[in-house]
Amino acid sequence: MFLLKKILWNKNSFLLIICLCALCIGSLHAQKTSGAFYTNKYPDFFREAGYSQAAIDAKLNKVYQSLFEGPKKIYFEVGDSMAYVSDIKNHDARTEGLSYGMMIAVQLNKKNVFDKIWRWTKKYLQHPSGPRKGYFAWSINPATMKQNSPGTASDGELYFITDLLFASNRWGNNTGINYYKEARFILDNMWKKDGSDGGIFNLLNTQHKQICFTPEGGNYDYTDPSYQLPAFFEVWALYAKDGHAQFYKECADTARAFLHRACSSATALNTDITDFEGEPLGRGMKPAFRYDSWRVPMNIAMDYNWFGKDKSWQLNYAKRIQIFFKSKGMDSFKDQYNIDGSEPAQILQAGGFKKLRHSLGLVSTIATTEMIHKDSFDFVHALWNARLKPYSDGYFDPYYDGLLYLFSLMHLSGRYHIIKPLVH
Repeated sequence: MFLLKKILWNKNSFLLIICLCALCIGSLHAQKTSGAFYTNKYPDFFREAGYSQAAIDAKLNKVYQSLFEGPKKIYFEVGDSMAYVSDIKNHDARTEGLSYGMMIAVQLNKKNVFDKIWRWTKKYLQHPSGPRKGYFAWSINPATMKQNSPGTASDGELYFITDLLFASNRWGNNTGINYYKEARFILDNMWKKDGSDGGIFNLLNTQHKQICFTPEGGNYDYTDPSYQLPAFFEVWALYAKDGHAQFYKECADTARAFLHRACSSATALNTDITDFEGEPLGRGMKPAFRYDSWRVPMNIAMDYNWFGKDKSWQLNYAKRIQIFFKSKGMDSFKDQYNIDGSEPAQILQAGGFKKLRHSLGLVSTIATTEMIHKDSFDFVHALWNARLKPYSDGYFDPYYDGLLYLFSLMHLSGRYHIIKPLVH
């Protein structure tokens, strides 16, 4: 009997040790991957910076209403069931803004807005057949309903797929639109494209495991760093369930490694177009940090906040880019630079204006880096005090400035989430 008890005690002790080891390993894993996906915690950095919940809610509501409901809005309803988002300074609607509008709607639980934008986008921009089937024309004139180009800008599809997966998770697929089916329609058709039919390719360069600039012809062989959203590829790996989860995980890791190379070790700036190694490419202009580049800090901050898989490098990146912009003056840094930090000889114009300015869109995205590294909340305070209004020369951009402004407010207030499936 004594021997039997001893054996049972030893067996139970062994099991206890195994359980304790598993708990320790799990704890270490949670520490290593402490992003919001694992913790379900999205910090409110405005609260941490001293602003009241009422003031934060009021600011978010004011900016949303300005963009979607106010006299200078960028959201326009068409009949009772459709709507679009317009880059009003360029007199078009483009997949970039439409997909941003859908992301804002799903994050803020505005199903009616989401559904209206999707119906319009699907009807007027998605190719129902042919070599581009499933893809979208990137730009259309909403006054004439004539597509400006049938070609695809890969970031639009990147957002649309993520938008639809989140909508499926948030609202289910039995409320009028089967969001998951719509996401799979894009993805399934994407995987059928290898360049053999009209030179149309996968959105993801399958050799380099990176998103391409456009999936057409030679554009398939280079990228835009602001399209490199590792957090979105993680979302696809989790929720697309199309048999390519491992590939999407590898795309996420490759995107992180790419950003290490593309961002200057000195200034942390990146050019707007590069090859897959991160080397700058020029397309009629000398490569520089310009409008598309503004999105990279926000994308990196989102990946840090959501998944936390590259924290060491991302922390160093946030410190470097904050030091650079602070050195240029918190209230005066410009919106275009050479990646060595000097002012560019060539300025990319916007809305008919060719001028360096202290742009709200860039003020917004740089502020999100304080989700990674808090520098006395200087950039958060700068964003809080910024306003969406015309510049002194009359230039006004509620589209790009405004959407990046609202995205950044959502990130910093903890309102931009990985939307997980409903639990019944």
